[in-house]
Amino acid sequence: MNRKEKIYTYLLNQPEGTGLDAQTISSILNISRANVSHELNNLCKEGKVYKSSGRPVLYFVSKDQNTTLKSSKIDEFVKNNISLKQAVEQMKAAILYPPKGMNCLILGESGVGKSMFASLMHEYAIEMKVKNENSPFIIFNCADYSNNPQLLTSQIFGVKKGAYTGAEENKTGLIEKANGGILFLDEVHRLPPEGQEALFMYLDTGYFRRIGDNENRTSDVLIIAATTENPDSVLLKTFTRRIPMIINIPSLKNRTLEERLFLIKSFFKHESMRLNRDIYVSLNTIRAFLSYDCPNNIGQLKSDIQLVCAKAYSEFLTNIRPDVRIYSGSLPSYIREGLYKEKEHRIMWNKLVGEDIEFFKFSNSGDNIPYIDSNDNNSIYEIIEQKLDELKSKGISDINIENILEKDITRYFSKYISGVTDEINRKSLFNILGKDVLECVDKVVYFMSMSSKINISSNMYIALALHIDTLIKRVNTNKSIVNPQINKIKQLYPKEFKIALEAKRIIEDFIHHPIPDDEAGYLAIFLLPEEKYGQKLFEKVKIILIAHGESTATSMADVSNKLLGEDYVIGINAPIEINPLKILDELRKVIKENFCTSGYLILVDMGSLTTFGEIIEKEFNVPVKVIPLVSTLHVLEATRKALLGFSLDDIYKEVLSVNSQMELNRNLREPNNNKNKFAIITACLTGEGGSVALKSFLNKNLKFDKDIFEIIPLNCIDVKYFTQQIKKYRKKRKYFLLSLLLKLIWI
Repeated sequence: MNRKEKIYTYLLNQPEGTGLDAQTISSILNISRANVSHELNNLCKEGKVYKSSGRPVLYFVSKDQNTTLKSSKIDEFVKNNISLKQAVEQMKAAILYPPKGMNCLILGESGVGKSMFASLMHEYAIEMKVKNENSPFIIFNCADYSNNPQLLTSQIFGVKKGAYTGAEENKTGLIEKANGGILFLDEVHRLPPEGQEALFMYLDTGYFRRIGDNENRTSDVLIIAATTENPDSVLLKTFTRRIPMIINIPSLKNRTLEERLFLIKSFFKHESMRLNRDIYVSLNTIRAFLSYDCPNNIGQLKSDIQLVCAKAYSEFLTNIRPDVRIYSGSLPSYIREGLYKEKEHRIMWNKLVGEDIEFFKFSNSGDNIPYIDSNDNNSIYEIIEQKLDELKSKGISDINIENILEKDITRYFSKYISGVTDEINRKSLFNILGKDVLECVDKVVYFMSMSSKINISSNMYIALALHIDTLIKRVNTNKSIVNPQINKIKQLYPKEFKIALEAKRIIEDFIHHPIPDDEAGYLAIFLLPEEKYGQKLFEKVKIILIAHGESTATSMADVSNKLLGEDYVIGINAPIEINPLKILDELRKVIKENFCTSGYLILVDMGSLTTFGEIIEKEFNVPVKVIPLVSTLHVLEATRKALLGFSLDDIYKEVLSVNSQMELNRNLREPNNNKNKFAIITACLTGEGGSVALKSFLNKNLKFDKDIFEIIPLNCIDVKYFTQQIKKYRKKRKYFLLSLLLKLIWI
């Protein structure tokens, strides 16, 4: 596109009747004013543009010119998304900016449509002939590799052969693959500082280097980045300085109801096309979708509509309904609450959708919906059909089939319903492990991932990080551990064990202390899929949790299972009114259904439950260990060690060490001048959690001089332990003030 064409194209895309002077066009398109005036005069001679007679001279597109571009896809898009008008104008300017467009940063909450907007920019660039029709458009979400900053950087810039162990060949990065097109970097704030610096260098000079390479390379790529965060707090200033165009995408709640109605109709239309079947949607369903709280924006709105369509389709397949029809009564409660909004919403409903229509019909015929992701596959509908055939072949009744299908559909969309994304909270790990240990973990994960050519999942990253932290503490306190399966691991998986030995050396360099090869055996297990090591290496110790209360045990088990990504801990609730013998019978049933020769670690809270281990050991002739006064931390540690294949004795020792580690950490936190302070002891019969809560309450509501008084939470379930702690604090304090707060409530 030459200079004159760019000027004319820019004028064509102005609102009808809008005139621009030469200086404004010069500033926007970065073309000298003299050249702009020259080209505008040529366009006037050609009859494509006319000018005003006043000052300043304004130039307009002639009415008789072909205005096809003015009714292009992007303009049709703006008509139905008026809140995005400013963002679209910025997008046009960025794409048309000479010579090759302007790099952009898109800001907006999760789910507002940043990826869709970037795709729109690519289509517009092709439409305006800034990019050719076959130019690449690559989408990369930096959050997918947020657990491994080095691997994330290598994905973007590429890797030179031999840059590290496992780099057996040169690898092309995304910047090279996107040559001639657009690279969209979503969640760009996940890039580590060194990655941002490298990207800044490319934006500033046009050159970049592969990891481990000294050769400067070039690539003609327009960078579009996006983030949900405040760029001033998560991005380097050197990086943001090179991205002058900031585009804000408003959240769904800040867009008009007319726009939301358009989106709702578009999504239902899209689902009818995917199903190749008409979909009937009740008036109240449309009203509910117009007004319900949708915190995850357009992404959640689309998924919620897919959810209700999938449920309606399953009802059609099971002959509950004669067609795919959606009623407000079948909506999830959080969507149905949209019907209970204030009066002003009802007035707007009537204005937008009226009251006369009982059902809206969305037909599978017609044109594709503009700017709705057409790459969706029909996986959920195929899953429903396959599941239905499977259940019918087993002779299951229609009622039971419908219940099963509904649970499967809800599970499929659960991540959108809850609004929970599958990403690691590195800030939490930072608080637990500290900066230095976390950096060591990142180096180990990067090496193991690149050497084994596997992507470490979020759950695996958490487990590996906690394991390395425990390993370091164990080595620093001169505690040794024996891996009974190490010879089998060496024999069956030599490649994984070799990688684990190298990873062990990285940790040795960090702590400046030798680590036994037994630890490498456990590190190697992280590289093996479950199906490879589950039965071949060992039968893992079972973890059973029993606690008083209606749901205490199952709740703690659920937390542990979700955090570690394994449905492993078995929880048995022990309501106060239930006889302990019935709880023991339930335990016997669990043992029979989950028999394991490697043994069982039974975690209990208190009372007669502590005696169950001895009974089970005699009856089933299997090793059993029992640990009382259980907390979620104990459950996590026990489960993690069991999943890694630790023996029962080693798991038992490791879990017991949790208490001493907590005590050690507390002692390390105590200031040296505590001896001159009064001690206020808070204690709780249900565990230390209540004591901590009481301490927090006193800190907020009790005015006292912290240089004179100190509040110390203690666990008083174990009388012996509690007495020892009281004696210890008596010795450490010049004076002693005891305020014993008892909480006689079962949790």
